Amino acid sequence: AGRYAIGTIMMQLVNMRDGGFISAHDYKLGAMIAEVVCGGEVEAGSLVNEQWLLDLERKSFMELLDHPKTQERIMGMMQTGKPVRN
Repeated sequence: AGRYAIGTIMMQLVNMRDGGFISAHDYKLGAMIAEVVCGGEVEAGSLVNEQWLLDLERKSFMELLDHPKTQERIMGMMQTGKPVRN
């Protein structure tokens, strides 16, 4: 899918964020998921191997774990069993 698919998803995420349907952190999370699912910044039709996708996923996951809002969400779920909307 590559960068063009990421761009399409990003447009939808911007609309959802600006419309108040998702938070800024939801936007960040969605952008990272889009990058991983679409295979990163590659040309449409490019073939990537499993390790490429795993590396993208690991990079995004570790970056999110370092973010305070992600940590709030994890702690909230562990303490209350309910999602934190931040």
